[in-house]
Amino acid sequence: MRLNDAKPQKGSRKRSSRLGRGIAAGQGASAGKGMRGQKARSGSSTRPGFEGGQQPLYRRVPKLKGFPLVNRKVYTIINVSKLADLAANTEVNVASLKAAGILTAFKGSLKILGDGELTVPLTVQAAAFTASAKSKIEAAGGSCQIV
Repeated sequence: MRLNDAKPQKGSRKRSSRLGRGIAAGQGASAGKGMRGQKARSGSSTRPGFEGGQQPLYRRVPKLKGFPLVNRKVYTIINVSKLADLAANTEVNVASLKAAGILTAFKGSLKILGDGELTVPLTVQAAAFTASAKSKIEAAGGSCQIV
């Protein structure tokens, strides 16, 4: 066996089909690409993401910082620690908080957050409570009412 005797195994190499070289070649005329159109033309096909001239998805989607919520709920937030200064058994709502001077600006419905400690029992009326705020108010002997 010599180097010039080395040949591929019989049947392992197949002749490449010559496209568009007449009907006898088997892939004549349109070379298996159908009749006309963008995909039948020479050269590469369209790039990934191309939508035929329509503004592609990657350019239609808003960029940066995720998608904003259309109808976002805006809350005026107050921590439990601010409510600790109030007298026992008082009813806490937006009006009473404004009268006490705890709330200065009112942006939306009231939400109570659970930062801080509470020892006085209060009846709190708000649009939303965090789980920790609800447990602290109830542990102090108060109650939570969703308005």
